[in-house]
Amino acid sequence: MNYNKYFDHTLLKADASLADVQKLCEEAKKYDFMSVCVNPFYVPVAKKLLAGSTVKVCTVIGFPLGQMSPAAKVAEAKDAVAMGADEVDMVQNVAMAKSGDYEFVEKEIRAVREAVGNKTLKVILETCYLNEDQIRCSCIAAVRAGADFVKTSTGFGKGGAKAEDINLMRRTVGPNVGVKASGGIHSKDDMMAMIKNGASRIGASASVQIMEELAE
Repeated sequence: MNYNKYFDHTLLKADASLADVQKLCEEAKKYDFMSVCVNPFYVPVAKKLLAGSTVKVCTVIGFPLGQMSPAAKVAEAKDAVAMGADEVDMVQNVAMAKSGDYEFVEKEIRAVREAVGNKTLKVILETCYLNEDQIRCSCIAAVRAGADFVKTSTGFGKGGAKAEDINLMRRTVGPNVGVKASGGIHSKDDMMAMIKNGASRIGASASVQIMEELAE
């Protein structure tokens, strides 16, 4: 089986250089990954570098804390799409989710959904801070708001993707909404555990190493 289209080849480090982004895009084209995931500043660069390929440009909104105002997330999302982003991964307001204010969570996601139009919207739950009920309720809010995917992690929290969280997310959203595993996925075994439990997309900076391991 070809696993390359599972990958959002990711580079979100604060000190990522232009050369780093160029390397990321070259690798993504070589392996024909689903997308590269870069910070908003690099969206126009990635769009230009990937022109003529099937690799999409993904970026992050409200990243990594999710604690800015809904209006700021909407503005950032509109800007990202205007610059050429094909997919947008937004961080939900984790504090509001933990407070049980899922009406706020849903309303904010819906506002970003409207801002990005027909572009793919993924909602980062940051599962390391949530219990099972909070993960379940966050998933429901995201689906109600029109998200295309729910996603585990930013990779900047206290933990990353766990197979049991992916399983819970998949059971909650059903078969027609994507589930993205992201954060701490470094090996073929890590990836396979996520897919086995329902992940339909993998966010990783170790995508090339994993593809090499799969080819062995």
